[in-house]
Amino acid sequence: MGEKIYELKKIKKKGRGIPLIGDKFPKMEVQTTQGMMKLPKAFKKKWFVLFSHPADFTPVCTTEFVAFQNRYEEFKKLNCELIGLSIDQIFSHLKWIEWIEENLNVEITFPLIADTGKVADTLGLIHPARPTNTVRAVFIVDPEAIVRAILYYPQELGRNMDEILRMIEGFANIEEKGVAIPANWPNNELIGKGLIIPPASDVETAKKRKEEYKCYDWWLCHRNYYKW
Repeated sequence: MGEKIYELKKIKKKGRGIPLIGDKFPKMEVQTTQGMMKLPKAFKKKWFVLFSHPADFTPVCTTEFVAFQNRYEEFKKLNCELIGLSIDQIFSHLKWIEWIEENLNVEITFPLIADTGKVADTLGLIHPARPTNTVRAVFIVDPEAIVRAILYYPQELGRNMDEILRMIEGFANIEEKGVAIPANWPNNELIGKGLIIPPASDVETAKKRKEEYKCYDWWLCHRNYYKW
């Protein structure tokens, strides 16, 4: 514990900004439950979700790890990997993972970063009111190592893993088809599973929109997901 506090004091408030959407994910070497890894290189040409949790052996975090593991195969089908993180020693991580398997019959098969605070500081994940805790956050990173989304949650509210899966699938459609994703997709109230066509940027294209797609107006057009 003394080593943890010492490291945290050394890195406290250097004025470094957190990575933002559109930034390259910072290069780092991390110790994990599956050995040393270099990020983002370890997930080259893959999407990955890096998610932090406040601490091992806590109720909400335990439910989240079970939920992530139960959907791990779904993430992998979308070419996406998972990696967790908290300011806990590797021995704590290993014991907690062991407890989850023995008591909840769920084997955690994705890696978990053991952090002294350096990684959390780089990513802006140290809780200002609880300097030995990471905040509950999510970084979604694309195959080119670009940060595409960042989510933050309070300690008392667990994440919805189906929403994170939805975001990865949505990004895949954005990349493949050059579209935008409507609210509550794939169950949008106006267009169902349809995908939004980017608004026209000139008069001629705007006039053709209603002929080419289903439209509420020239700036709100969509296309059937299944007829791409």
